Amino acid sequence: MTNRYSRGYSRRRFLKTSAAMGTGIAVAGMTARSYADVVGSIGDIRIATVGFHGRGQNHIQAWRQIDGVRLSGLCDADEKVLHRGVEDVAKEKKAKKGPTLRAAKVDAFTDVRKLLDDKSIDAISIATPNHWHALITVWGCQAGKDVYCEKPVSHNVWEGRKSVEAARKYNRIVQTGTQSRSMPAVREALEWVKAGNIGKIKIARGLCYKRRPDVEMAPPEVKSLREVAPPEVNYDLWCGPSPLDQKPRKSFHYDWHWYWPTGNGDIGNQGIHEMDKARWATGKNTLAYKVMSIGGRMGYHDNADSAATQMAVFDYGDMLLIFEVRGLPSKPGNPNMDKFRGASVGNVIECEGGYVSGGATGSAWTAYDWKDKPIKKFSDKADESTVHFANFIKAVQSRKVEDLHADILEGHLSSALCHMANVSLRLGEKAKPGEIRDRIKGDKAALETFNRMAEHLKINDVDIEKDEAKLGPMLAMDVKTEKFTGEHADDANKLVKDNYRSPYVVPDEV
Repeated sequence: MTNRYSRGYSRRRFLKTSAAMGTGIAVAGMTARSYADVVGSIGDIRIATVGFHGRGQNHIQAWRQIDGVRLSGLCDADEKVLHRGVEDVAKEKKAKKGPTLRAAKVDAFTDVRKLLDDKSIDAISIATPNHWHALITVWGCQAGKDVYCEKPVSHNVWEGRKSVEAARKYNRIVQTGTQSRSMPAVREALEWVKAGNIGKIKIARGLCYKRRPDVEMAPPEVKSLREVAPPEVNYDLWCGPSPLDQKPRKSFHYDWHWYWPTGNGDIGNQGIHEMDKARWATGKNTLAYKVMSIGGRMGYHDNADSAATQMAVFDYGDMLLIFEVRGLPSKPGNPNMDKFRGASVGNVIECEGGYVSGGATGSAWTAYDWKDKPIKKFSDKADESTVHFANFIKAVQSRKVEDLHADILEGHLSSALCHMANVSLRLGEKAKPGEIRDRIKGDKAALETFNRMAEHLKINDVDIEKDEAKLGPMLAMDVKTEKFTGEHADDANKLVKDNYRSPYVVPDEV
């Protein structure tokens, strides 16, 4: 591959293609007045999925069910996964929900750059590890593709904004994979709250109480992740923007979520869904003015980086957004997780006259008064497996960003909140619980949240007097520049952007 990818996709080629479309010259065998005409009225939308060892399987299933969409390509750095996927989609299959999965003949790609060079592909969907999300989004926009990108849309604050800039510059439709945005119950519940039906919002809470075991460690003689990579994985392509030298573990796949070079912890994994709904409820379209985070891997015995227990407080001036992560169960030996006001993986939106509580998929959202009496219930009938994907296709056909339920800007802001919390935590230092309480005693909500977290750890036999939590500094954010300011700004801004590995570089100018 050429070095054009280290500078960004070929702008010359994009302009040449755009000019040809604008003058009605045949492009890739078609004559069109505009890209909107091509996608909106001539044949199926041809889409390729990038990364499908996990969530990408849902992408593939959705594309095979939606009318007007043709699954045309698959891309994965794991040759075994790739060839198994190609063989699987060649067969017509009965879906668990919805219509039969249509058989498809697809092109296979190991390198996403070769996929982006394929002029027959109209759009891509991305379900790679997090560290690849923004770069493929930017490259995809530059290559004239519309993009569906899984959450979080970025691995750090800075690159998420680059994805937004690329989408706008190249007039691409870019959807974020926060599918709750397409769930009728969630949409109805949050609009009902924002309309002031139970008064002004005071605190928007996101909860990610989801059991996570210790990462299973590789034998002590294994010193690098490269040593445990399956032989069928192109390790250079899999690492992409991240360093080649990474901590080892026994399982190569999935556990990348818990290491900073590739993941963002559970606050940026499952938690991004609940973070997005919490910010959506507030109606805020910027990052928070301040953030502080507390937590760590208390009770765990592995080499992972991210917190398994974490709380973060975001200050918007007139309201708070508070997020909690718990990976330990409600008590030792019990598979169940804690609940707060009825939610475990979900949201609690606290207002003057009551609160709304809802789960991860939006199937059980209910408004209560402060005596816990139900006021109103919101229920879903939508098929979660395809509705959000179908919304993306609708916008691709209409060429209207406003048709998207989760435009890339929404994804960037919510993802960046997760990153802000992690920056505070990564800069933190271990502290005794008394010291933490003394630091946050002026914030009643933060203190209440920490006390519940401390009790949860105690029940799980974690002595936080010895296995101390990290107390992150309160960081101030300039919401216009999306950089930290004030005390700790120099150190914090070093974590706003990754040190990319050439040629897998998110460009400064998209």
